[in-house]
Amino acid sequence: MIRLLAVGVIALLANAVALLVGAIVLPKMSLNASGYITAVLLFTVIAVAIEPLIRQSAMRSSPALLGSSSLVATLISLVLTAVIGDGLSISGLVTWVLATVLVWLVALGARLLLPLIIFRRVLSDVRDR
Repeated sequence: MIRLLAVGVIALLANAVALLVGAIVLPKMSLNASGYITAVLLFTVIAVAIEPLIRQSAMRSSPALLGSSSLVATLISLVLTAVIGDGLSISGLVTWVLATVLVWLVALGARLLLPLIIFRRVLSDVRDR
């Protein structure tokens, strides 16, 4: 249970950082300050719900596309977050493609680095035993 909570917190933080970096780097991607938290929550919930479905579908129909399932999940999550919520706005085809890749890359990096930063003490306690 604690591990699931930790994974959820890491996913939220990673997506928060990724969306913020995307909004800073891409001029046609913007986050509304009042809707930022809602956008992050919505994006994370959609991504967590849709990624296993896309991965499972790719495994059945075309295993070669399995590697791109996370990118597709990121794109769908961005589209749904922009349509449903009012905190995220992306315009232009190039911006959509760049936003998908950038958000995916930053979230991936954050998911790898954040546990080392956040749980450093827990990890050091485990190593000391």
